[in-house]
Amino acid sequence: MPTVLTTRVWFPDPRSAQSGGEFDGLVAIGGDLSVPRLLLAYRSGIFPWTDNPVTWWSPDPRAIFELDRFHVPESLARVIRNGVFEITIDRAFRKVVEACAEPAPGRERTWISPNFVDAYTRLHKKGHAHSVECWQGAQLVGGIYGVSIGGFFAGESMFHRVSNASKAALYHLIQQLRSHRIVLFDIQLTTPITQQLGAIKIPREEYLRRLAEAVEMDCRI
Repeated sequence: MPTVLTTRVWFPDPRSAQSGGEFDGLVAIGGDLSVPRLLLAYRSGIFPWTDNPVTWWSPDPRAIFELDRFHVPESLARVIRNGVFEITIDRAFRKVVEACAEPAPGRERTWISPNFVDAYTRLHKKGHAHSVECWQGAQLVGGIYGVSIGGFFAGESMFHRVSNASKAALYHLIQQLRSHRIVLFDIQLTTPITQQLGAIKIPREEYLRRLAEAVEMDCRI
C-alpha cells in the first residue's frame, strides 16, 4: 500500500513504490505541492502526477535523455538551421505551463491542474523551474518546462501549436543543459516522440545513484 502523507514534509524510500498493475511506481498519496515538498520529492527521485489527492511516483525503469546522445531528425535539423522559431528562456514560464495543460488531439485531459500551474510557478520564482519558449512573431507556438536542482533537470511537459515547435524547444533545452554542465536529464516516462529523439530507460537503482550525485553539483541554469 502507498504511504499516506499529511502535513509533515517527508517521503518514504522510492524503492517502496508499488510494482506492477495500474499503480506501478506509486510511492505515496497526499500532502501538498509546496516548494519544500516538491524539492524534496525531486531530490528523492519522486514526482507528483495527479491532484486532489496528490499522488507521488517513482517508476522503475526511469526514462532519461543522455545529453550527448540526443537524436536530431533531418526535419528538425532543417527547422533549426533555418531559424524557423525565435527561442527564449524563461520569458513566459507560466504561459508554457498553462499551454501544456490545454487539451490537445488525443489528450482531452492532462494532470496539470490549476494547483500544479501555481505550484510550478512558485518553483520558478525560487529559481528551481525553467522554461524554453518557441515563438513565431508574437505567438507562443511551443515550449517545454521542468525542474532544476544542481546538475539535475526534470522535464515535466511540452507542447506545440505548429509542427516541430516542441521538438525545437527540447533541442534548445538540451543545449542549455549541456552548457550549464547538467549531467542528468530526467523525463520520467518515455513517449513515442521522446523515443524517436533518443530517450532511454535505466533501472531505478542506477537513476537514484546518478540523481544523488547530480543534485549536489554546483550548477545553475
